Amino acid sequence: MTTTEKRPVLVVTEADDITADMGITELNRCEVPVVRFNPADIGEDLTVSARFGACAAPVVGQARTPSQTADLSRVRSVYWRRPEWPPFPHLSPDDSRFAVAQVRYGLGGTLYALDGPLWVNHPLRMAAADYKPAQLVLAQQLGFTVPLTLVTNDPVQAREFIRVQGDTIFKTLRWTPYTRDGVPMTGWADPVTAEEIDDSVRVTPHLFQARVDKVADLRVLVVGRHTFAVRIDSELLDWRKNYSALTYTVERLPDLVDKALHSCLDRLELVSGSFDLAVDRAGDYWWLELNPNGQWGWLETETGLPMSKAFADLLMQGDSR
Repeated sequence: MTTTEKRPVLVVTEADDITADMGITELNRCEVPVVRFNPADIGEDLTVSARFGACAAPVVGQARTPSQTADLSRVRSVYWRRPEWPPFPHLSPDDSRFAVAQVRYGLGGTLYALDGPLWVNHPLRMAAADYKPAQLVLAQQLGFTVPLTLVTNDPVQAREFIRVQGDTIFKTLRWTPYTRDGVPMTGWADPVTAEEIDDSVRVTPHLFQARVDKVADLRVLVVGRHTFAVRIDSELLDWRKNYSALTYTVERLPDLVDKALHSCLDRLELVSGSFDLAVDRAGDYWWLELNPNGQWGWLETETGLPMSKAFADLLMQGDSR
């Protein structure tokens, strides 16, 4: 193995991440060194030191775990999966907020400053791509059919939209961790009627969308120049509610649709993304949304598509320049 080949891949993710494990297995098979850590482990289990301004390289330093060390000036690529930031529960609320900010802007800022490695994907680019209203505008510019959508905190406008559109769904503008009485909750795409709208809508913007008369869903994973499209058949409005009720079929997208998805990632400066599309009775494709960092591991298991190999190949290339 040459000196260039020994440059490590950083995998930044939570402790239990099967999707990341699959990519790491492929990298190990190719004998590519991997340094994995979770920002929540800062302290005894994770140490970062970096110098700026006095060296030829923009960032010189190390990230160390009890078993691994990464030279930050020699990182080949960074797979930014699902990192967790430390909550510091043992500190007072004010001290905890202060400490969390220092980790985000210290550890996070140091990693974000690495401009040589290939990022899959860069956190700042993912954050910018995660706004659903901006996604809708971009999707329409790229030629996708977009469901009529209203974002509002005005209950009068919401009721009027639902009455005019008929079948309407409500979706969260962004998933966030949420518990009720200690039980984890999540937000699905659910039907909504005008009668359900009350003044609580005024508290925050809500996303209302005309329901697509779909016959199937598509989850499309784009990795570099590879496209993996899987048709998901079910009777569910939101297929995530019951994975046991789903059937999967590998699809080949029309060239125009495929090119539009790649153009979307290019415009957003991303190298990978998971797209949700719907297919209607006429066979037309509707844009639903993009997840810049979506799950894909279960789709490889269900279909045999070589998704983890595509990620490993991309990470092995490294060097964004």
